[in-house]
Amino acid sequence: MRRLLFFMLLLPISLMAQKITVEEYIETYKDIAMREMRDHKIPASITLAQGIIESGAGNSALAREAKNHFGIKCHKEWKGKTYTMDDDEKNECFRVYKNAEESFRDHSEFLTSRSRYADLFKLDIMDYRAWANGLKAAGYATNPSYASMLINRIELNKLYLYDQLAMGKINEKEAEKEIELEEENAPEDIELELAYSPVDKSMYELVDMTVNKRFIYENNGVRFIYAKEGETPESLSKELKIRKRLLCQYNLVNRPDEMVFHHGDVVYLGKLRNNNRRVKNYVTDGRESVRDLALKFAVQPERLAKLNRLEKGKTFKAGQKVRLR
Repeated sequence: MRRLLFFMLLLPISLMAQKITVEEYIETYKDIAMREMRDHKIPASITLAQGIIESGAGNSALAREAKNHFGIKCHKEWKGKTYTMDDDEKNECFRVYKNAEESFRDHSEFLTSRSRYADLFKLDIMDYRAWANGLKAAGYATNPSYASMLINRIELNKLYLYDQLAMGKINEKEAEKEIELEEENAPEDIELELAYSPVDKSMYELVDMTVNKRFIYENNGVRFIYAKEGETPESLSKELKIRKRLLCQYNLVNRPDEMVFHHGDVVYLGKLRNNNRRVKNYVTDGRESVRDLALKFAVQPERLAKLNRLEKGKTFKAGQKVRLR
């Protein structure tokens, strides 16, 4: 927590005002999640974890502008206001709510009213792992790692304590003691704020936390971490136990001995793909090189050039629609 506070002091005041930390998000919405658990029999831990992941802890454009914390789309029955943005398809319709509390209530009603989620309510309400896997199996999200994302977030922030508290298995004093202990020993959570910028939220998703207490994300199915200031291919290859040659290959680094990463740089842990599975096209501003776009969308630069019939040595023009698959 001290490191996080130190980092926040370095941020511009305008940026700090816009960002919500995971801890603040939990503190703000935990009571609503527990009430929904009692009313609709959905684990509070699952509701909170979904809210954190789907809304980027309340920092996504959809959460800020439409008060939609769970990425729920319009569907035929929706008669309220709508919000349009690109998701799996271009210009998709999402529900707009008056406030976050209304979004949480609609999330509960959405799960309880659809037959494909019926099997969830046969599960033990205290078994958040079964619920996470059940949501993925029912098709709530297309990300193949969605269940593990939920479970990791629940265990990282001990969200299961709110299940126990909501169902009267522990009291508030016991819960507060456990939560305080978790906050004291929690690893840095800076990366979550970086990952969920308005531009990148739909592409970058938290999937695991297994490498030296670093968060691991996925972009287009390729795992990556965020670099810390001053790290190099040499230092990261030793820490991550990945051959330096491969790490450089994954990240399109031509001169490894001269390369120094800056705080927040994406460092891929695997080979870039031939196509982007989530984004079909992208309009470039003309300042991005083929390498820049390859790293942004986790697509091989040679494949990008071939898809767009780009001659060797040429680059994309401002306003040009770049094919990603």
